[in-house]
This record gives sequence, C-alpha cells and structure tokens, in this order.
Amino acid sequence: MYLRDVIKAEKCEVNGYTVNSGKILKKNDFVEIEVDLERETAMKPQKMDLEIIYEDKHIIIINKPTGLLVHPTHREKNGTLLNGLSFYLNDENTEVIRPGMVHRLDKHTSGLIVVTKNQAALKKLTIHFKRKLVEKRYLAIVEGIVKEDEGKIVAPIGRFAEEKIWNIKEDGKYAETRFWVKQRFDDKTLLELEPVTGRTNQLRIHCAHIGHPILGDVRYNGREFSRLCLHAFRLGFHHPNSNEWIEFEIALPEEIKL
Repeated sequence: MYLRDVIKAEKCEVNGYTVNSGKILKKNDFVEIEVDLERETAMKPQKMDLEIIYEDKHIIIINKPTGLLVHPTHREKNGTLLNGLSFYLNDENTEVIRPGMVHRLDKHTSGLIVVTKNQAALKKLTIHFKRKLVEKRYLAIVEGIVKEDEGKIVAPIGRFAEEKIWNIKEDGKYAETRFWVKQRFDDKTLLELEPVTGRTNQLRIHCAHIGHPILGDVRYNGREFSRLCLHAFRLGFHHPNSNEWIEFEIALPEEIKL
C-alpha cells in the first residue's frame, strides 16, 4: 500500500522517467523511489556532536561535517545525521519528534542542511524545494584556472548501470549549474556554484565536465586531498510556519581554506 501511494505521488522513476503502476521492468532497468525515511525502523537514536546553526519549534539547521551520511542506507544503519538528530530532538521531550529530511547533501559534502520537526513543516518545505522556491549555494575549490568570471554548465546526467556511477549521459536528465569565480590561485579556482537542477552528484560531475574537477574528488578525476572541497555555504527559504524569507550563510571550513 505504501509503495502504491509513492508511485501515485510520482515519486518513482524508471531510467529517469516517472512511471505508473503496472510498469513491466526489464533487465538492467534503474529504479529510483523516494521513500519516507521516517518509516525506517532500523534507525535508532545515537548521541553525537551536532553544530546547530538555528533551531525553533518547526525546523533545525545543521552545519553537516564532511564524511557524515545524512540518513541510513541498506548498508549503513548507524552513525548518520538522522541518528544523531533522533537522539537530540527526543532527549528531553515527552512527545516523539521525527526529523524530516527535505533535501540531501552527499556524504563528503559539508555545509548547511535544514531538517523539519513536524509533518506540517516537512510537507510545506518539500513543496518549496520541489518548486525551486529556495536558494542553495555552494563553494568549491576546483583544479586549474577558470577563465570566465561567470557562466553556466548544461549537460545531461544519468547513471551507467554496469559501472554503477553517475556521469554525463546523452540520454540522461537535463542538468544545469551556474557558477561565479570568487578567487583565482596559482593552479586552483574558488567557485560559487548554484545547482539549478538537483541531479545526483551534479556539481561534481559538471565541474569535471568543463575540465575543472573539484579538489579531492578522485572519483571524477580530481587530485587527492584530505577531503572533498565542496561546501554548502548558503541556504535560503520561506519559513514553513511564518512564510518569512530566512537565509543562512557560513564560511568555508578551516581544513579547505586556501
């Protein structure tokens, strides 16, 4: 019943296209399903240090460190941001608060992420993110000197099933990234990035596509570094309760400052 509702809500795709119930799958089809992680029974509260940027009765903003998974997977059930938030939000509360994930950050990407504390806030922010009524900006240190002061990258992104990797793919989904040069160094450039679309690994793939992979992104031909030099530094959206526009901004982590 739950999966049927997910399909009706157009949260199930096969090979990048929304499908209805009754779709007959073929060998090597790639199925994506957006599930409610609050139903994840394997997730248990775990105490951890959280850098809280802002909190009220409806939302909480966290500065996620690099190396931290946002939510449990079929392989990793513990030690994720949701595990930590489940503990923090319910440590002294009599009423159970279920953290709601509105958007994601890759495990190796650091920076701002908003999590809701009730269903009403989750529903409203989910709609806002889907309709792109939010502002998300990233800072990235990329290889080489980017000559243009600003521009955009448009290249479709898809999944290569055999290699199990996302990359530029002729029949992939439309993907667009805007960029602005913040500072140039001898052999690196600090970029501000805006993902107009939200494809898997989009910023990493697009930077590599134009010949400027992100420092530390070995998967996409970047130079080895202590971490992936990608940081979600700005996040703006309408508050789910007051509808007031709120915006948060944080600096680059010390370990990737040049």
